[in-house]
Amino acid sequence: MPSTSSRRWARAVAELRTRCGGVIAAALLAIAAPFDALGADHTVVIDGMAFKPATLTIKMGDRVVFQNKDLVPHTATAPGRFDSGVIQPGASWSVDPKTAGRHDYVCLLHPSMKAALLVQ
Repeated sequence: MPSTSSRRWARAVAELRTRCGGVIAAALLAIAAPFDALGADHTVVIDGMAFKPATLTIKMGDRVVFQNKDLVPHTATAPGRFDSGVIQPGASWSVDPKTAGRHDYVCLLHPSMKAALLVQ
């Protein structure tokens, strides 16, 4: 099923086609198409010495933002996949995974902190 933004663009293009002709409508559609293809944003909160949620399922092209709301620095590291470096308290870091599958990650500063990112 098309997204709400896709349906809105389709209606707007149809209206422009009626009023202005196909050339303008086609140009606007070409400009807008990449924005509709952008993935969703997801947030992993680091708080209380834990990643929340501990398991997150996303789609390829989505972005994951790690927000450190804890009192100490942390990392979000999936060896060979991504590494945030140190995320200071109050800071954030984001990643948009490029490969599908299960990405287990850990805080290198606190190895008992573990979580998983499932990329479909």
